[in-house]
Amino acid sequence: MPQPTAVPTFAVIPGAQVQEALRGREKEIVELVEATYRLHGAGDTVNPPSYFLRFADRPSSRIIALPASLGGDQRVDGLKWVSSFPDNVAAGIPRASAVLILNDHDTGYPFACLEASVINATRTAASAALAADRLSQGRPRPTRIGFFGVGLIARYIDTFLTGTGWTFDEIGVFDTAPDSAAGFRGHLERTGTAATITVHDTAGDLIRASDLIVFATVAGTPHVHERSWFDHNPLVLHVSLRDLDPDILVTAANVVDDVEHCLKADTSPHLVEQRTGSRDFLTGTLDDILAGRVTLPADQPVVFSPFGLGVLDLAVGKFVYDRTAASGDLHTVDDFFSELRRHG
Repeated sequence: MPQPTAVPTFAVIPGAQVQEALRGREKEIVELVEATYRLHGAGDTVNPPSYFLRFADRPSSRIIALPASLGGDQRVDGLKWVSSFPDNVAAGIPRASAVLILNDHDTGYPFACLEASVINATRTAASAALAADRLSQGRPRPTRIGFFGVGLIARYIDTFLTGTGWTFDEIGVFDTAPDSAAGFRGHLERTGTAATITVHDTAGDLIRASDLIVFATVAGTPHVHERSWFDHNPLVLHVSLRDLDPDILVTAANVVDDVEHCLKADTSPHLVEQRTGSRDFLTGTLDDILAGRVTLPADQPVVFSPFGLGVLDLAVGKFVYDRTAASGDLHTVDDFFSELRRHG
């Protein structure tokens, strides 16, 4: 007679605990994200397409479901449910909100619900910091960074770059909302950076003045069309995915996190594929770079376009869960699963 399997307890981890588990651990999280990319490249993950819930009465808003399964030592499944409502900003609350559900690998039972806007920003920033480091190898390390779009994601990317040893002589800021640009400048000044901070009046000024450019906007369609702005061959972290005109990408070295994920949902790379009928414009994936299978040219812009993989959320979420459990501060919900007898 097989022994009954225990149902896991169910925990709720609020944002403050998520932040506490992650604070000051930028290098560790970047290493975790790198290891997860390698697991994904080796086929030890399941990462289905993201599912978009859109609204006829709110065309700029969406809620996205990212299911995933992570192998390796962690062996955890789950789902991130993340909403993007840009009009929230004008109402004085953040654009994005999210939860992450972690499921037990053996039983399928969910065992934790975590506040995930911080997890989402953390995995995005860690991915960007990893890409900035690896994609800049073999070329002069950037000393001038420009942030195009300066919300929560940009702030976290700045934190992760600083936390993994990056320093800059110049930091440029551009946002279509002057209050956001001023607020981000205030954030930079509070970090104590020695860099010269410039709030640029135009997008072109920011791009031409930067060796490393971070796009972190809410743009739904390409709005940067001038190829000559990139003639100095910068490294571009195209985090928001829909900023760049396809004509810019076809003259760049293009790196993505996952080909099938990135070439859908009318991202800029997807628009290139639709226009050309080919994927030949892609240089490779970040895992190709990590494994040394691809060498980047020095005489082209390098553009990293990460769609954002659910397995990264799982890796960071499980890290948070384990640290919170180890601290003894895990908040569990007693009897969350109440119907546990098959026949009553």
